[in-house]
Amino acid sequence: MAVSYTAVVDVDGEGRNGGHAVSSDGLLETGLALPKELGGAGTATNPEQLLAAGWAACFLGALRRAASVRKVRLTSTTITAEITLTHGDDGEFSLSAVLAPVLGGVDQATAEELAHAAHQICPYSKATRGNIPVTLTAAAA
Repeated sequence: MAVSYTAVVDVDGEGRNGGHAVSSDGLLETGLALPKELGGAGTATNPEQLLAAGWAACFLGALRRAASVRKVRLTSTTITAEITLTHGDDGEFSLSAVLAPVLGGVDQATAEELAHAAHQICPYSKATRGNIPVTLTAAAA
């Protein structure tokens, strides 16, 4: 398999609590902070937000591809991605996700079909499959 693209990001400092992330091309440069809900200052982004943004963007691309293959014309696409960090009774942290795409120009059944198809082809969905709980809640607009 040929490599199409490799993202390279360096993170220094305290990582998720006061670290700094910079991509090799300089297009991503951001501080990192614990959210207020975890006792942090909440003054910068956090890994869960970055995962949600990346997954949501990728998932919309997969939705558009699934629609194109099926010759379905979408009039609009939006998505809300929720990444939840949970601290279990065993002291370990884990993630879960909710992906909620809203598709214009289709009925509810088609929106759900396209969301499930996208979940099969999206690289983020593939990478997390079987590792974290994911809930899909597609809606027609």
